[in-house]
Amino acid sequence: MSKNYNPATPFFHPSLHSGGVPIPRIVCLGGGNAMPKAVLTGLRECPVKLSVICAMLDSGGSAGRLRKDYKIVSPGDIRRAFIALANTSPVIQELFNYRFQTGELKGHNFANLLITALELATNNYERTIKEISKFLNVKHEVIPSTLDNANLYGLLENGKIISGETNIDIPKHNGNLKIKKVFLRPKVKAYPPAIAAIKKADLIVIGPGDLYSSLAQILLTQGIPEAIRKSKAKKVYICNLMTKYGETNNFTVLDFVKEIERYLGSEADYVIYNNFIPKKIRIKKYQKEHPELLEMVKINENLSSKKFIGKNLLLKKGPIEHDPNKIAKVILNLCRQ
Repeated sequence: MSKNYNPATPFFHPSLHSGGVPIPRIVCLGGGNAMPKAVLTGLRECPVKLSVICAMLDSGGSAGRLRKDYKIVSPGDIRRAFIALANTSPVIQELFNYRFQTGELKGHNFANLLITALELATNNYERTIKEISKFLNVKHEVIPSTLDNANLYGLLENGKIISGETNIDIPKHNGNLKIKKVFLRPKVKAYPPAIAAIKKADLIVIGPGDLYSSLAQILLTQGIPEAIRKSKAKKVYICNLMTKYGETNNFTVLDFVKEIERYLGSEADYVIYNNFIPKKIRIKKYQKEHPELLEMVKINENLSSKKFIGKNLLLKKGPIEHDPNKIAKVILNLCRQ
């Protein structure tokens, strides 16, 4: 590891450059804000080839409204991946993040509308992705997990079934009830380029992100868990920093891992988790902005094997979020092994 590493800049390792060692192909699975911010922003300028497989079944907010109105897959999570990988002006990035505040478009995100309009105009999702990639000067690959339309359902411990990704994400039911399992109706098939990317991968990174409403829905897509299991690539799971009301109440690191491996159908080769607990005042300040987050994920005592990589993964100050450069260092070191 370079002694001159500066956490303010992307991590660089000369042994991973193209001057002798093939550039690693890394597949990242996720949705929401966590994976793009924690993984993509740290790796995008590194000597790697990224393929990002995005959750596509968001049922809330702007993306959920567009899904309902136009019978399309959600543009929300794929938008976040594009923005994280964009190489363009701050003005264009602000445009893609812009959300209308009034009128008939109130609540809609501009990029969601653009992606939807391109899909409807071309009737060709592959072309839509290419056009957005060109517009944002994205050097990596952004891929939907599926183009099929379905809903995510959750079975609670009391036998009740809740419908829709947003009802798992933001529970209207008693969020203290444990989720026994989640499933898709109807079943969906993977978008073929997603399978192709997994087959070529050297490293597969799952998460971080909401366990059921984001990560599990990708692993429920027919073809994706099978392709991951068959792959010779190293499988890496990045554990969340905090537990979330209605999804992961009281979860430990091992609880997260157990559920991911259940939906994957096999074990992860490595688990990256945070082992640093910040001051309570910092946690409470963050919880005021995110009241759905309950506490820092508890660390089990028996995480001593080489599979578990525990480090201080937090930003030095501010939000309780992963430092993307710290995540990049760990991932690139796994690529070297």
